[in-house]
Amino acid sequence: MDATTAGLVVLFVVSLVPLLPTEVTILGMGIAAAQGGTSLAVVIAVATAGCLVGDQALYALGRFGGARVLERLSRRRKMAAGLAWLDGRLQRHPRPILVLARWLPSGGTVGALLAGSLRWPMGEFFSASAIGITLWTSYVAFLGYAGGELIDEPVVSMLLSFGVATLLGVAITFGVRRGARS
Repeated sequence: MDATTAGLVVLFVVSLVPLLPTEVTILGMGIAAAQGGTSLAVVIAVATAGCLVGDQALYALGRFGGARVLERLSRRRKMAAGLAWLDGRLQRHPRPILVLARWLPSGGTVGALLAGSLRWPMGEFFSASAIGITLWTSYVAFLGYAGGELIDEPVVSMLLSFGVATLLGVAITFGVRRGARS
């Protein structure tokens, strides 16, 4: 197995398992794509497939063990905040909220569990999840690709891409929190 294939396998596994550093892995593979390691479209497809399978598993977990799982997760401060924000909005505007949740820390995980526990129709969840995941993985992979195109040194381009992703994530989170208060 060559390095590119190994990187794609790692990307799939990391994307599949909730709470692993998916964003950093996608950024790194985006940088590898910019530097000729693989196709950016393949990076996006692999990351999207892994996240989509993971989301469906979380949805099923929420559907069949929802209350207990959500109660355990809500003991963590960040998860509790995300859960509270998503709960009120998911019932009013479910599709856009599930798409937006991808950009919030642990938002995809909490959104999938919550949608399952609310017994949201699986087909509707799948379509919203697929749209949100595709947009999010494309955004992160493009950030990595741009960093890899701008700077040839992989470590520096990773730091640049991660810095931009972090700043955008903080801005989005701040905007959501501010909107939640008003």
